[in-house]
Amino acid sequence: MARRPQELLYLLTRAERLAVRRVQSVLDEFDCSVEAWRVLDLLSDGQGHNMTALADHAFLPAPSLTKLMDQLVDQNLVYRRVDPADRRRVLAHLTPRGKQRWQLLAREVRTDWGDLEHLPAGEELDGLLTQLAEALEGRPTTGPARVTTGRAGKAVGRAR
Repeated sequence: MARRPQELLYLLTRAERLAVRRVQSVLDEFDCSVEAWRVLDLLSDGQGHNMTALADHAFLPAPSLTKLMDQLVDQNLVYRRVDPADRRRVLAHLTPRGKQRWQLLAREVRTDWGDLEHLPAGEELDGLLTQLAEALEGRPTTGPARVTTGRAGKAVGRAR
């Protein structure tokens, strides 16, 4: 039986709030917000990112991101440079200290989430959530994920 949209929205919101609360409890030990962690995470790829990409990744409006970026610059975790390809844009990068901070935070969060590794179908859940997000954005998905279920109706695999 298909879920009603409000039931799915409730489950997604509940899971997101619990996940953020859990991550924030780890980050609190390092005086770091979830939004700052998200910015550091995106910048950890070493590519440099513009403010629009960072705002999207941190789920922040532009004025809030600007304030956060000023704090991260003041903490010597991030620096900003003019984009050589488009001098009207600014790209943010991690400083060496920022990279060390991100590595520490990533390790601590992964350690805290270790007990969740027993959950079945972690990759499948990632794929399903990605497909849901893409569908809600109106983007074409890579096709429906067909889930193989066992006798108890629990997911046991993914057919391709």
